[in-house]
Amino acid sequence: MGSGNEVHSVVEFSLDAKWLIDPKQLFVGPKIGEGAHAKVYEGKYKNQNVAVKIINKGETPEQISRREARFGREIAMLSRVQHKNLVKFIGACKEPVMVIVTELLLGGTLRKYLWGIRPNCLDMRVAVGFALDIARAMECLHSHGIIHRDLKPDNLILTEDHKTVKLADFGLAREESLTEMMTAETGTYRWMAPELYSTVTLRQGEKKHYNHKVDAYSFAIVLWELIHNRLPFEGMSNLQAAYAAAFKNTRPSAEDLPEDLALIVTSCWTEDPNDRPNFSQIIQMLLRYLTTISPAEPVLPMRIASSKNAVLPPESPGTSALMARRDDSGETSKVDIEGRSKGCFFCSNQCY
Repeated sequence: MGSGNEVHSVVEFSLDAKWLIDPKQLFVGPKIGEGAHAKVYEGKYKNQNVAVKIINKGETPEQISRREARFGREIAMLSRVQHKNLVKFIGACKEPVMVIVTELLLGGTLRKYLWGIRPNCLDMRVAVGFALDIARAMECLHSHGIIHRDLKPDNLILTEDHKTVKLADFGLAREESLTEMMTAETGTYRWMAPELYSTVTLRQGEKKHYNHKVDAYSFAIVLWELIHNRLPFEGMSNLQAAYAAAFKNTRPSAEDLPEDLALIVTSCWTEDPNDRPNFSQIIQMLLRYLTTISPAEPVLPMRIASSKNAVLPPESPGTSALMARRDDSGETSKVDIEGRSKGCFFCSNQCY
């Protein structure tokens, strides 16, 4: 399944010196997120608060080569694109372990924020403002020929004031090429475009042609969720939702949406990718809709429920939550990479 190409890309991969971090100046604190292939920690680098993503190297030679290739692709893309709605890349190192360092955002994931304010919905101007942040991040990626492939609320992080959304986690992102076959069944089922599935089977790793319009579909599902503050395809498992979308052309209901928003959502999740708008068009449609909403007093972000009251469903796959987690006293506990208290990672002299 393309492992030969992946191994080749590992051999060719080298980290630009300007992005190479000094492991001796990197300190790792509490774990704040975990996915299938990596864990994310709060940390410090040169006295700057950062998020530290540590990639699990794998056990078999095939796993190691695949994850090294994925690591190389991710930092190549992170270092190539800068935008105010993309989590800022600070640097990376390959030894002694594969590490990616980005800015630390304290507002939590969009998923946790939405769960925290339920059953309330976001003010429509806030929801559309968040959607614009996401669309602008995607427009930037696509202008560089990058498909994200895993756009979902777990990979959207809020700033501490809950006013801005930034896109994170490029673990599944790939460069778009007309000549390359890409892996189907990537991303997370509930938000995944139908064309990522085979029309015959859902076998993982199958190669298939698709393009950047897969991100437009995912954006539509996220926008629907922003407006309704409900889980898309409610009552279905992730796999059931994907099957219904891919083989029965099922979508969440857009009937109760304002006409302009309904048009955006339905055009973005239409079955034929060629009929979906690009993100420049999506931004213009969202801006046009904003002008139809009568001016009002500035909208303050809703306060999220405390962690004591908020009950979240299980995390969906993929590295999530590039944000700090603190205990009730407001203190940040210190743990090392293995989760032991009061330790630190790459500790040369002192812990922070």
